[in-house]
Amino acid sequence: MKVKTILVSQPEPKVENSPYFDLQEKQRVKIDFRPFIHVEGVPAKEIRLQKVDLGLYTAIILTSRNAVDHFFRVADEMRFKVPDTMKYFCQSEAVAYYLQKYVVYRKRKIYVGKRNFTELSPLIKKYKDENFLLPTTDKLKPQVPSTLDELGVKWKQATFYKTVISDLSDLANVYYDILVFFSPSGIESLLHNFPDFQQNNTRIAVFGNTTMDAVKNSGLRVDILAPTPETPSMSMALEKYIEVANKK
Repeated sequence: MKVKTILVSQPEPKVENSPYFDLQEKQRVKIDFRPFIHVEGVPAKEIRLQKVDLGLYTAIILTSRNAVDHFFRVADEMRFKVPDTMKYFCQSEAVAYYLQKYVVYRKRKIYVGKRNFTELSPLIKKYKDENFLLPTTDKLKPQVPSTLDELGVKWKQATFYKTVISDLSDLANVYYDILVFFSPSGIESLLHNFPDFQQNNTRIAVFGNTTMDAVKNSGLRVDILAPTPETPSMSMALEKYIEVANKK
């Protein structure tokens, strides 16, 4: 079946040169964007109940932009002035770059991983005498705490923000040829909003093995998978699929 409409379960890109916009124009398909989940901050008073005293920590581990935003939000709510001596361990360059929103980059001690948490761990191990705080979501990948435990460093995890299912009731009678998901939470949101969802001719595209597993465990079908050696990005995987489907 041909593809005419796609729903991407993320916010619309803010950059003009997004590959999704190029895909839309090149393949003459309609692409809509709608977050299936969103993030809500945990109030400072609830974080205090987690026995978190920001003054005790000498290093912060930041795994995402959300972690950056909510760490500084909580610090502000607690009226805690983050010391210039604080060390920041960022999972990726994108997270480190985003940190500039809050600190003068060249004047801070910032350590950057390449892509994933495993690649950041040697830097954390190098500074094993620090007291690390991991401000995170309520749905943290188990790999992160297990890696920190293996490193034998002193660290504490605290939930600074939560992943919440978005209300999608206005999409009840809207049909898309392809639904695109990037996390198991997106699948959870789909089935929460539409418990009687029947896939039928709707194609499901997923990014990553954990998202693929979530689809299969829900009794649904995965039609498009990224990343692969041939299609390392979701936009490339969609384009490859559409080129074949729309030739029929």
